[in-house]
Amino acid sequence: MLAVLFNADFVLSKFILGYVILFLATLAVHYHNDYFDFEADQYVTPTAISGGSGVLVENPQWRELSKRIAISIIGLSILFAVIFTVIFSYTIWFLLFVIFGNLLAWFYAAPPVKLSYRGLGEFGNTAIGILFPAMGYFALMGTLDLPFLVFIMPLIFLQLIFTISVEIPDMEGDKLGGKVTWIVSRGRGFGFKLIAFSGFMVTVSFLIISFTNLFPLNLDFRILALFSLIPLSLGIVELIKKPLDKVSATKFATYNLVSIFTVLILINCYLIYILG
Repeated sequence: MLAVLFNADFVLSKFILGYVILFLATLAVHYHNDYFDFEADQYVTPTAISGGSGVLVENPQWRELSKRIAISIIGLSILFAVIFTVIFSYTIWFLLFVIFGNLLAWFYAAPPVKLSYRGLGEFGNTAIGILFPAMGYFALMGTLDLPFLVFIMPLIFLQLIFTISVEIPDMEGDKLGGKVTWIVSRGRGFGFKLIAFSGFMVTVSFLIISFTNLFPLNLDFRILALFSLIPLSLGIVELIKKPLDKVSATKFATYNLVSIFTVLILINCYLIYILG
């Protein structure tokens, strides 16, 4: 929708094929993360937002199948990216972008990089979260330009809230499983402080963007800043309540994800309203 606001043609075939590439890349994550986190997942209990699916822990005989499925799906994602590049005469950078996104997701838990086991998982997860909207914009716009790079700044902080929130319930299990997350290293208290700070930066980022002249005048970033008060308010509540035990921390971490999804839905609805 942001690309269309900048007068990109909405070509349904581009949208569908681009979405297929993204869908496959996302689907593969669930298979290879479960495969490579198999040992660590022995120590965690899956929740609605964390801990993996638990499928391989209960059915270890499916491990190799899970890995083969992941590789196959990644292959399909890249294959469709090749088809997309050829059909729409895009530069090789689009294909390389898709390959990079798949590799980054793979090495989040896969050796030898194992980002989540070396204290780098937060950077990888945040980058992966930004690659998804970037791929959508790239698919319709044909490039990644300055307005998009500016627009994703608040999204980076929203993704950081997501990343830290899904780590919070698994702190004890991740530690036993050898993961080196920021929550394992510094505790849930630090996590909730970082979430509140990130919520603040989301709001500030939207307000700063409103003073630029990079976007169409009918896109009012003050309205987006208003939406962002939802996770910010929740982050402030968490600072006050200090929910450090696993049960209450998991509850608030779940609320954080609901608040993020709510903000994104509101932003989408607002963009639809402008385009309408």
